[in-house]
Amino acid sequence: MRLFLKYITVFVLTFYGLEAQAQLFSPSDKKATPETRALFYSMQRLMGAGVLFGHHDDTAYGVGWKFEPGRSDVKSVTGSYPAVYGWDLAKIEHDSINDINGIPFKLQKQLVKDVYERGGINTYCWHMDNPANGKTAWDTTQRTVKDLIPGGAYNSVYVKYLDRAAAYMADLKGADGEAIPLLFRPFHELTGNWFWWCKNTSTPDEFKTLWRFTIDYLRNTKKLHNLLIVYSVADFDSEEQFLERYPGDEYADFLGFDNYCYKSVPDYQSKLDKRLGILDNIAANHHKLACLPETGYERIPQADWWTKVLLPTIAKHKISYVLAWRNGRTDHYYVPYAGQESADDFVKFYNSPLTMFQNRLTGLSVYGKPNYSIK
Repeated sequence: MRLFLKYITVFVLTFYGLEAQAQLFSPSDKKATPETRALFYSMQRLMGAGVLFGHHDDTAYGVGWKFEPGRSDVKSVTGSYPAVYGWDLAKIEHDSINDINGIPFKLQKQLVKDVYERGGINTYCWHMDNPANGKTAWDTTQRTVKDLIPGGAYNSVYVKYLDRAAAYMADLKGADGEAIPLLFRPFHELTGNWFWWCKNTSTPDEFKTLWRFTIDYLRNTKKLHNLLIVYSVADFDSEEQFLERYPGDEYADFLGFDNYCYKSVPDYQSKLDKRLGILDNIAANHHKLACLPETGYERIPQADWWTKVLLPTIAKHKISYVLAWRNGRTDHYYVPYAGQESADDFVKFYNSPLTMFQNRLTGLSVYGKPNYSIK
């Protein structure tokens, strides 16, 4: 009976998707795989059913543990995994064994597959080392972007970086050999001044050219049609500022920004509310999904931060998902672990009908196929 009900659920969602498709917008990649299209349509239909909650590197490590199968700080506190799982491609450009946070790529690949099998959603950022000089993503000593676009002095190096990332992403496959859909978030926080791709190291036109070249290369040359593209900025105070470096609707599916809470919680809440309000209008006008790809309050020193600060703010706006940053150390974490002072409030956040974690997502079969477990 349980299996039968799951097939009925899939049938109903598929039928509803066909009926509602006139109201939905398609992925920017016209050749997106069936699973990728299904995910994008599903995430649109889920708007209003609860903001999908995510966590970076969730099942790889946490506070006081590392590489333990099935473990998650989110799950330890709430009983459920998050709905969205963030990962980083950084160091794949060098064919490294481990990513920037020390996760073996072999393990990361398996964790991504586990997420897909339980019906969760995977998203990738890329703290790519500077192709022009081999320094880190945080190197802003030269105007790197103009050297990476076609005709630039280091375009061939950049292409090699893309080739390695593309090969890795192409090898992320489901049980039937299908490409696992990924929310790909390149050049994040692009309106800041701390990465080699930020506004202080390039003109708007140079940046747009790099973005379009990157996506075209991955789609058309490397034939990756499992990517939903996330355009994610840092600070902005108007639609004009948000869109100054926007590459065009053919090159993005999600629009968002990164916004962290620091010492002044009221200031964070006020800026977050204002920026989400601006984003509401931009996303609606451009037929994209809005999101908050990175946020959090390091060490969460306010016991009721989840339900008194984050939840009431995001609940006022139309966003698809919100992702908290990683639990890297005992002094650097963004979701509570068991016993942390905001853990009880995080459970209330989890139980809210305004949020959605893996336990609510699995049965919805967002890829157009049934999921049988949340292992």
